[in-house]
Amino acid sequence: MGKTLGRPVSSLLLNGLQGLLGIGAVFGGGVLILDPSGSLLGMPTELMQISLFPDYLIPGVILLLAFGMLPIMVTTALVWKWNWGLGEKLNLFKDRHWSWAFSLYIGFGLIVWLSVQIYILGSSSVVHLVYTAWGLAIQALTVFPSVAGYYRKSSGDNA
Repeated sequence: MGKTLGRPVSSLLLNGLQGLLGIGAVFGGGVLILDPSGSLLGMPTELMQISLFPDYLIPGVILLLAFGMLPIMVTTALVWKWNWGLGEKLNLFKDRHWSWAFSLYIGFGLIVWLSVQIYILGSSSVVHLVYTAWGLAIQALTVFPSVAGYYRKSSGDNA
């Protein structure tokens, strides 16, 4: 893929996927926290009978934080490459900026989150398939050579 102002186009697509995931999850998680019954989002209450939780509050908090706030934070870090000490400590890929590693973590987390939902429910829906594909797309774009190269640290970088 080409470049836009020195940034690979694939990086811009990754930023878009992370940002849209975050915005959607902040909305969805926020609504589930405000209304743990799930009725505002049209969530069936019978799903909670086979779930680990009595209502949608805990899933809403997880959604808001892990797939809402974190992807928004990572999106800003992918754009501006700002430093974050804790991010660096949790970065398993020391030769890359921490936001690149966290992009992988979010993609894996989204796939695991959906796999657990499918397992608990014993079935899947179109929404599960769409968001699983979204997680796979995040993974693919993150490891795309131009993206991985763009987030590689120079020899003088320590953060």
